[in-house]
Amino acid sequence: MNRHSWTIFCLAYLVGLLSTGWLTFSDAEVAKESLIKVGIGLGGLTLISAWIIGRYVHVRLRKSFWLEVFIIAILAVIYFQIRVPQPSVNDISNQVQGNKSQIVIVAGKVLTEPRLTSEEKAKLWFKTTEIETETKIKQEVTGKLYVTLPLLQATSLYPGENIKIQGILYKPQSPKNPGAFDFKKYLNYQGSFAGLKGWKIIEEKNQSESIWGWWKIRRRIVRSQLQGLGSPVGQLVSSITLGRKAVDLPEDLGSNFIQVGLAHILAASGFHVALLLGLVLRITHHLSGRSQLIIGLIILLIYLCLTGLQPSVIRATLMGTFVLVALAKNSQIIPLGSLLLAAVIIVLFNPLWIWDLGFQLSFLATFGLIVTAPVLSRYLDWLPPSIATAISIPLAASIWTLPLLSYVFNTVAVYSLIVNILTTPLVTFISLGGMISAGVGLFIPWLGSLLSTISYFPTIFLIEISKFFTNLPGSTIAVGKVSLIILILIYSIIVLIWLNRWWQNYWWLGLILAVMLLVFPIGYHQLNLVQATILAANEEQIIVIQDRGKIILVNSGEPKTTKYTVLPFLITQGINHIDYAIALNDFSDDHGWFEINNKLSIYNFVSNTKPTLETIKKATKLISSPAKITTKNFQIKLLNNQPILLELKTKHQTWLVIDPTKIKDNLALNQYLQKNNRGHNPVIIVYSGKKIEPEWFKELKPQIIIATTNEVKNTTKQQLQSQHTQLYITGQDGAISWQPQSGFQTTLVTETEKNTFL
Repeated sequence: MNRHSWTIFCLAYLVGLLSTGWLTFSDAEVAKESLIKVGIGLGGLTLISAWIIGRYVHVRLRKSFWLEVFIIAILAVIYFQIRVPQPSVNDISNQVQGNKSQIVIVAGKVLTEPRLTSEEKAKLWFKTTEIETETKIKQEVTGKLYVTLPLLQATSLYPGENIKIQGILYKPQSPKNPGAFDFKKYLNYQGSFAGLKGWKIIEEKNQSESIWGWWKIRRRIVRSQLQGLGSPVGQLVSSITLGRKAVDLPEDLGSNFIQVGLAHILAASGFHVALLLGLVLRITHHLSGRSQLIIGLIILLIYLCLTGLQPSVIRATLMGTFVLVALAKNSQIIPLGSLLLAAVIIVLFNPLWIWDLGFQLSFLATFGLIVTAPVLSRYLDWLPPSIATAISIPLAASIWTLPLLSYVFNTVAVYSLIVNILTTPLVTFISLGGMISAGVGLFIPWLGSLLSTISYFPTIFLIEISKFFTNLPGSTIAVGKVSLIILILIYSIIVLIWLNRWWQNYWWLGLILAVMLLVFPIGYHQLNLVQATILAANEEQIIVIQDRGKIILVNSGEPKTTKYTVLPFLITQGINHIDYAIALNDFSDDHGWFEINNKLSIYNFVSNTKPTLETIKKATKLISSPAKITTKNFQIKLLNNQPILLELKTKHQTWLVIDPTKIKDNLALNQYLQKNNRGHNPVIIVYSGKKIEPEWFKELKPQIIIATTNEVKNTTKQQLQSQHTQLYITGQDGAISWQPQSGFQTTLVTETEKNTFL
């Protein structure tokens, strides 16, 4: 079997794993049907590949070869499905009845160091052994729990410690709003199917902290650098050196780096492994190849364990090992072959890592450095070599990773390339300084702290650069939900430019086509979209109106809702500005509007509360309610100091946003009915789900009611059923969207409609 055959076999295995993106695992019938579709797709792809290679590559292959290729791809799919985590019979998640949480005491072992959440709590992974319910019944259980705890309760915890935690056991739910973080998918990927909101720790007696552990070494390094550099510079240097998983980085600092396209420097990656390997080879250049191999392997394995066995670091470590072996044998390595082999070894060990974003970005960035960076360097040969390298390396990596980042995060960091070029020397210096101070600080902490100070001013400069570009207008542009077909087309163009001479000569045409594919579909969609969406945000009434490019946002919600519900939805929709922001007194928060105003441009702000008007200082125009807003398909009227806070009219409907807490009698209802001629338009009521007088439903005769809550009382349900009124509950149905052609639709993704890992 020749090299070409092995290459095709490896690619078949990877393609087979990637095809699992179309599989569904929760329902047996649906899983069988999707498996058949994937098999047909792989068969077709095999035939196309056989035709292309036979026609253009001219490689001699035996007749049965392509059948073997197809079988390998199918076996990859089956292997993936076998390795998909499933709860065992005794898994602790089975203790949760339905979706109702319960108070329990769980015994088990701490698996990871506590880390800080965005809500200032500690999070950790916990291996369970026993559960005690409210009825004092104890039962042996298995499984992995995602645990959150108050900070003071978790500060002294360490991996391997046996403890009992009292708290609320729950099952994670699917996201209720488009664009929201899929917490359930995240837990399932980690092999966990339940979470615990802990509030009290009961420590086991007669325990002694383990003498040795990688977490202890990490903690010693982080403390040494923090002592020398202070906060937040010390945390940032430790994060650049060991990865963000090794240290708690301040949220605002991490957010700035992510927003300007520097997220990769906060995660241990191939860049760090390459620097470390280069440093080791430089120091050991006078030794034999075998000695370099042994020393290099030891250093790489130590770094791999310190960073927590992340797929991207494993990939880089494997490729580094190949380099060391080649040096020891005084032979050459094939970079692309090494990259392919490393990728296959990793996903043979854990096929689920094929969907790990860090692994995907690491693979693509390295691929770009191998095939694109040399070409760019030749184009830039008129520059000094150091400058040409500083430009070509980040540019090559960005070309191959930007489409995937846009697909995953629905955004583009506009200044990413410029920032990466400017910061590459700084990041290189800080990384090397961090590695040296980490190695010394492990044995002599005070000396490690002293050495780390050389990274202080470069790190401060790096922070200031990230702040500067973050505060520039349009630093991040939302491109909306990019379809998989668009992603494949963009990468097809990049591959053509790599392989085809004609496309290489007209690379600028490929660039224009890629930008058009990324921008035009969402632009066309927005200019033709007429939609109103009521987001699922507990009892907060948040409505997003999209009318052919005009955007109206009613209420911001509290800061947590803004961050995890409103902004993700706006980004998914490709919204970069708000034409009218409307603040209804009881459903808006100054801090929420402040967060939105920092991310998006608000052209007009409508409110009757002075604090909120002061908060939104970037708005072009501030309007005090009551106000009337008219777009092509919607007419909005704010009503002051009434239970009916807002009236929204379409061509055939009248929507009313009602606050039940302000209903004292029927006088306000009668006044509204007298002042407003609704004609024969059906009424749609949006309210918080709290108790509302039956007379209101009788008089308004709503066709549809949307309750922004998790539950509605049975008496209300019975009344609405007797009136033939359709009821939507956002806490159960997810966000509710309305379009003129399709009417009302729920957006909650059911288990049989989604893939657990894609």
